[in-house]
Amino acid sequence: MLKQVTPVLLLLAVTTACSTPVDRRQANGSDEYAKVESAPLLVIPEGLNEPTYSKEYAIPELGNNADSSLVGKTLDIRPPLQVLPMAEGTHVEEGSDNIKIVVESIDNDVDLKEELFNVLKEYLNSKSVEIVNEDYEAGIIETGWIEDKQVIDSSFWGSDEVYVLRQRYQFDVDVRPHGRSGSLLIDLIEHEESFDGSQKEIFLSGEDKRRYTIDMLNNTVAYISVKRAQAIKAKRLKESLGIDVDLVKAEVNDDADSEASRSYWIADAPFKRTWDRLRIVLPELGFEIIDMDSNKGLYYINVTDDSGFWSSLWSEKKLPIDEGSYRLLLQDGDSENQTRIDLNNVDDEPLSNEVVEAVYDGLAELMSEDRKVR
Repeated sequence: MLKQVTPVLLLLAVTTACSTPVDRRQANGSDEYAKVESAPLLVIPEGLNEPTYSKEYAIPELGNNADSSLVGKTLDIRPPLQVLPMAEGTHVEEGSDNIKIVVESIDNDVDLKEELFNVLKEYLNSKSVEIVNEDYEAGIIETGWIEDKQVIDSSFWGSDEVYVLRQRYQFDVDVRPHGRSGSLLIDLIEHEESFDGSQKEIFLSGEDKRRYTIDMLNNTVAYISVKRAQAIKAKRLKESLGIDVDLVKAEVNDDADSEASRSYWIADAPFKRTWDRLRIVLPELGFEIIDMDSNKGLYYINVTDDSGFWSSLWSEKKLPIDEGSYRLLLQDGDSENQTRIDLNNVDDEPLSNEVVEAVYDGLAELMSEDRKVR
């Protein structure tokens, strides 16, 4: 059957016909240079001085580990591929037998292994790659055949001659027990090539396998980079949103030491988010952060009389809190998404309800403000 093609396609067909996957490995032209033999040095007659030979074109001696058979058509002239750890929190770790990407956690609230598994599956699905084996506990994802077709010679009268590359890969995810770092390793486990429907016997060298796995590794890490950038932006947007803080006033109670006799604040956010927000808000309120211990939920703060905030907030009124050192104690609230905040003195004793209630207005205002995302 006569095929209808445009002049542009004809030109492309002529071009591609001269460039097969094998051709791209080899230098253009003849490889007769590989058969050249070294000529003997000039024979200098007795009584004449030997001339000075230029070393400009001298070829260095081969090293002990060099493969002397890599000449002519057997020499792969393609430049080496470079591993590109473009994703946030990644870097390369090269071994003698493989290359792996070390991945650091960028969010303590996200399980690193679960993050990597989900992103890998999303990437393969986006490329319509079948997953034939998935073992979360072992950290293994094995793909089906990934097929790449390339028209080598387009015939005007009949069918095209097509080069087909089929491969299967295995992804290994290994996360350390502490969960803050892990690694991603990719192996080429099966490889097939065919041309015009005929299967070709291909022997892959170590360098060939390395090139294929680096290419797949870079494509995967590029996808992880996009997803991590989106996650970071989403987290910043979430953290920029204000947090509502309510005042829980003390109940009338004869027992001054009971919980019901103390006023405190309740933040409508989990502990970690409330903690991070207070780190920004406390200095804006005029509290100087001296030290902090997130494990104990403690901010060690100082109050001085030179805060411009208090004067702007209270006008001519004096804030009923003395200069000195104080402690801000954070605890999980009754709800999973709430955090209790207590303002105590340096001896970790609750301040008066009047002080806690007076500071509340300024604290609630700054905590509830939405911040700009940078």
